[in-house]
Amino acid sequence: MDLKTKLYQMFILGTEGEGYVQALEKGLGGMIFFTKDILTKDQFKNLVSDIKSKALIPPFLSIDQEGGRVERTENIHNGKKYLSAKFAYEKGEEFLNNQTKEIAQELKSYGLNLNFAPCIDVNTNPDNPIIGERAFSNNPDEVIKCEKIVSQTHRENGIIPCAKHFPGHGDANADSHLTLPKINLSLKEMENTHIKPFAACAKTIEMIMVAHLHCTCFEKDVIPTSLSKNAISYLRNKLGFEGVTISDDMIMKGATQFGSVNACEMGIRAGLNMFIYRNSTPETINIIETIAQKALQDKELQERIEYSYEKINNLKHKFKLIK
Repeated sequence: MDLKTKLYQMFILGTEGEGYVQALEKGLGGMIFFTKDILTKDQFKNLVSDIKSKALIPPFLSIDQEGGRVERTENIHNGKKYLSAKFAYEKGEEFLNNQTKEIAQELKSYGLNLNFAPCIDVNTNPDNPIIGERAFSNNPDEVIKCEKIVSQTHRENGIIPCAKHFPGHGDANADSHLTLPKINLSLKEMENTHIKPFAACAKTIEMIMVAHLHCTCFEKDVIPTSLSKNAISYLRNKLGFEGVTISDDMIMKGATQFGSVNACEMGIRAGLNMFIYRNSTPETINIIETIAQKALQDKELQERIEYSYEKINNLKHKFKLIK
């Protein structure tokens, strides 16, 4: 397999812009689906099936289906069907387990194989505009307990879980879709609360999403953790995480301010294995093509791409996406 195909494996794109069709033929790593993609059960199953048939390499077929505030199947269910993490956990561990099983089985029935859940942020800031009820609790030990239930239930039902948003979005006072939030806590403070759930699952979780946050404990300069070598090295070396690291959506303002191609290149060099772009417009495809050209002359980029491809390929084999 050539380097460019391996690079394409590092991207998960959305349907908007329709560049995904050609990208799948070039080895695109995966697709992400949003509410606008999911109108009826049959329509969505057909879309997923069509994508599978076009793919050079079996793709990750992914969604953000946390339940409640972040739920993409509203058109099918005429509104929200599931509870947000906080409210599901308040009903007890058995309820949380049963709801997660129902979510995972529904996703499996559409042909999906990856859910960007659980959200293991510890919601310590009551004014947090983006996490709130998406967090199981404001107590890290409760969050750890919930992560085990949700991740294991996903696995048992053939869906890859992805813990998010490392190193913890719970103390943010801004929305990273709109800006780059700053978290001014010491590393010890982060470890005692926000990093604690990630440390607890680092040896077992298959995938971790890295947030667009400026955590001053990792970077004095304004660099988001998603593009920070210090943050991702900490996740690998200190916490011992050996799975796939993935960015939050790279179209979010927390990342785009660093330049489209430059932000992606920074992420690769920092140690991200995969990138989410919610669209597949010509601009997004151009990012991949530009980096593919640059990598031909850049040994570090080549090594990073090879390393990432190995991580992605291992995970696809583990869940039998690739036989």
